[in-house]
Amino acid sequence: MVTPSLLMMAGNHGDEYEGELSLARLIRALDPSRIRGRLTILPIANAPAVRAARRCSPLDGGNLNRAFPGSPDGTPTSRLAHFLESYLFPRHDVVFDIHSGGTSMEHVLCALVERHDDPAMHQRALALMTGLGLAYGFVADNGPAAPTSMGAARRAGVIGVSGEFGGGGTVTPASMAATRHAIDSLLLALGMVEAPVFGAARPHHGPMQVLSLARHSQAIYATRHGWFEPAVLPGATVAAGDVAGWYHDLEDLERPEEELRFAEGGVVLSRRLHAMCEAGDCLIQVAEPVD
Repeated sequence: MVTPSLLMMAGNHGDEYEGELSLARLIRALDPSRIRGRLTILPIANAPAVRAARRCSPLDGGNLNRAFPGSPDGTPTSRLAHFLESYLFPRHDVVFDIHSGGTSMEHVLCALVERHDDPAMHQRALALMTGLGLAYGFVADNGPAAPTSMGAARRAGVIGVSGEFGGGGTVTPASMAATRHAIDSLLLALGMVEAPVFGAARPHHGPMQVLSLARHSQAIYATRHGWFEPAVLPGATVAAGDVAGWYHDLEDLERPEEELRFAEGGVVLSRRLHAMCEAGDCLIQVAEPVD
């Protein structure tokens, strides 16, 4: 039987806490003598960002999840990305990178894999994703040069699994339970433990609904400084043309609010939590269900 090798990491973005807290607890809860295979746990992969409670590193402003493959001669974030992609990822069969919406976004709990060039590895990634116990999952296809950890895993020739497990720069009983259940499910699926470590109950929902998020038109972005008022929340099902929200200008009170409508239908995946926005901020996203 093949001995499994798994890297679990959190703190890619410093303000996403479900994975950081759960993996720290996992280190304390595991009995190393009962682990089958090799397990590497990084609760605070991007330590400067975690300690600063920021999405990006305070050392150089770098966004680790947009820095891969990095460079050994680059900024601290670039060097960290290079170490992960070129040294650590290739020494494992599976990389599990736990994310959430951070301080700026509310996100439905969902899993994520990047489309793999190898059909067998892609099917294995899908099987691991659907086994995490979340209501939603989606397949990203950001191309061979994707600067994310999942793009890095693909280039390293390993299976990458990720997900969004909450948001708002906080944690909830539901988000923590879902994260712990996903960790247990992955360890069990790979045969690394004989029984759940956390024993978190599976959330009460049916089979995972796979979604597709592949086009710029599936999101609405701010084009100027303003204040966003959402009309729907993550998890809602909407149609093309439905009202997504309104964009206000509190610096020009005679200017009517701008009505924003979805260009495409589907499941609302995430929405911006901060009402005040700047040009380029993602306000709301919708993902298309895949049959």
